[in-house]
Amino acid sequence: MPTFTTIVGLIIIVLVLLDAFETVILPRRVTRHFRLTAWFFRRVWKPWVLLAHLIPSPSRRETFLGYFGPLFSILLLVFWAISLIFGFTLLQYGTGQHVRLGNETLTFGMLLYHSGETFFTLGYGDIVPTTGTARLLAVCEAGMGFAFLGVVIGYLPVIYSSFNGRELEISLLDSRAGSPPSATEFVSRLGCCPDPTVLDGIFRDWERWSANLLSNQISYPVLAYFRSQHSNQSWLGTLAVMLDVTSLAISRMEGLHVDQAKLTFAMARHAAVDLAQVINAQYNPLASDRLPEEDRERISKALAAAGVRLRQDAASLEKLAHLRSLYEPYLEGMSRNLQIILPPWIHQEKHKDNWQGGPWDRAIQAKGLGGKVHVTDEHF
Repeated sequence: MPTFTTIVGLIIIVLVLLDAFETVILPRRVTRHFRLTAWFFRRVWKPWVLLAHLIPSPSRRETFLGYFGPLFSILLLVFWAISLIFGFTLLQYGTGQHVRLGNETLTFGMLLYHSGETFFTLGYGDIVPTTGTARLLAVCEAGMGFAFLGVVIGYLPVIYSSFNGRELEISLLDSRAGSPPSATEFVSRLGCCPDPTVLDGIFRDWERWSANLLSNQISYPVLAYFRSQHSNQSWLGTLAVMLDVTSLAISRMEGLHVDQAKLTFAMARHAAVDLAQVINAQYNPLASDRLPEEDRERISKALAAAGVRLRQDAASLEKLAHLRSLYEPYLEGMSRNLQIILPPWIHQEKHKDNWQGGPWDRAIQAKGLGGKVHVTDEHF
């Protein structure tokens, strides 16, 4: 029994340390045979989603889902700490000998308490290891407690720094592609494009954003669960719009140099495929079509009104369908897994952008300080 207890404790400690090392220090591979962090988040996310569906209000439901990423980033650290304390308790129980003040009988519960106070370096001295092995384990656990504190200090700032960098391009899309964004709105507003270098510059920024998204969320998968500051925006929706616009530019838009669009599409598609594996998204062959025939006709009319010419031949339509097949199944799988609604190719009705509203607008309008307060593009 002591040998079995020691082996189990050693396995727990090794698994936690390996997982912490890969998560914080060496987080590079897309897939692993087993990763404790991924297992933890997947097991906790499912009941969290079930609880969210009990909330009738969409905005409150989205707020509740938004708590998951930050809250369980902290709980992950707690999970690591508890696992290490329990693992060292098993080691001490199996290999060590201790004395307690008053010569009272030591139980497993008391050794668990001793492991906790050692890990957090409280050092009350009411339980004392008496053998060389037990003392060595106590020293190792105390040192690990200091290292764990360093992980906490370094891990959370990196997470939030990566989150802030991710949200930059999402915020920029508000005035460029609407709220929520769509490919048709983006192309219409840009007029695609009197100066081709403008579109190439935007695509280049998107390419770099996609690369940063891929790198950061492979390294720190919890970022996938961090929601954007506005409920009608998301990193997944932004990635979808990037792929929609670049695939449309490559296949159907006339008069464009598509070299940069191809590079951006390749990088964004790479991000979609790898991140779908990171969050364990599943392929759904019965998923609905994001671009039905009636929407294709509406897109053609809307873009024609904005001065954008689309090719209508069968080859260009087939090429667009092929490009969509390369990424839409992955986006749909992540959307279903993360409970994030993908933006449509074209909105059924006009939406007000986030920047066009404000909490004081009604009060200002009621006071008569400027008439109709709703801000539109015509103000520019």
